[in-house]
Amino acid sequence: MHALKEKLFIALQHVVPQHLLSRLVGWVARSEIPWIKTTFINRFIQHFGVDLSEAEIEDPDRFENFNAFFTRALKDGARPIADGERVLACPADGTVSQLGPLRGGDLFQAKGHHYSAFELLGGDGALAAEFQNGHFATVYLSPKDYHRVHMPFTGTLREICYVPGRLFSVNQTTTERVPRLFARNERLVCVFDTEVGPMAVVLVGAMIVAGIETVFAGQVTPQSTTVTRVDYRNPAPVTLRKGDELGRFLLGSTVIVLFPEGAAEFGSELTAGAAVRMGEAFGSVRQ
Repeated sequence: MHALKEKLFIALQHVVPQHLLSRLVGWVARSEIPWIKTTFINRFIQHFGVDLSEAEIEDPDRFENFNAFFTRALKDGARPIADGERVLACPADGTVSQLGPLRGGDLFQAKGHHYSAFELLGGDGALAAEFQNGHFATVYLSPKDYHRVHMPFTGTLREICYVPGRLFSVNQTTTERVPRLFARNERLVCVFDTEVGPMAVVLVGAMIVAGIETVFAGQVTPQSTTVTRVDYRNPAPVTLRKGDELGRFLLGSTVIVLFPEGAAEFGSELTAGAAVRMGEAFGSVRQ
């Protein structure tokens, strides 16, 4: 019965109007009509068991809309950033989906599914080549998690690349059953130059994710139907320190971090399914 439910769930993903549904949910999430936003927030808290005790605003009625609740800030000190100049910080609260070395230019998704860095990074062969045989980590943010994404390591923004695509759910079921999931979904690729080489932070959209925001470009999805790149090297470079906020999801999704060969390694204690919190030690860059 469980296997049948999973198959039906995947089949439904293919036939529902993904973008229309997500935009409708986005309208509700932006609404400041009291009965709409209060009902939506309270039911969400009850259904997913959201803990507001670490949030700057603990009273659900004080949020101006659902998006403000979902992207809520935390109290100072709620997420200490890992010490050490060469220590990586976890970019988000969530669960490790997969992590490890790239097989040439391929990332492991789940249960025999792989996808290419070339696809993930928007079809840029030169950029994908920079991460050949590198390392990656994929973190899934569940609905109850803190949904701001932070810098794993200090870097200067080189470019962002918006890649249009589908909006499949990114939970465990779809990750195991939808081939090339993360290379098919709408996403934003942020490329940073660091002291150990390039670092890519990819924010992957999903079903009912109404948008992705960054601290340097505002809301960047939904956008066009074509791949769009913006060079950030001139005239005023944007440098973000380890632990600085990079962006946020307007409803939850997945973050993928990539480093080139020999630049970094993730903690040996981290395995698929491990719970992680933003700011904790996530690995290290190499000397």
